[in-house]
Amino acid sequence: MRTTLDLPDALIKQAMKASHQRTKTSVIISALQDLVRKNKLQQLKMFKGKVDLDVDLDALRKRT
Repeated sequence: MRTTLDLPDALIKQAMKASHQRTKTSVIISALQDLVRKNKLQQLKMFKGKVDLDVDLDALRKRT
């Protein structure tokens, strides 16, 4: 998808340098992927301690 953006040049240059990306497009894609990944991790953290797994680890690991 083509989109026209008005982004601060200094910020894009800093992002390119920090991420070792060669193109502006790759910097934007990388930043968006990172944002989505972090958001998914935050959503998973909401379940911490709320999921009850009745699992016998010794049986799973085939210990006697």
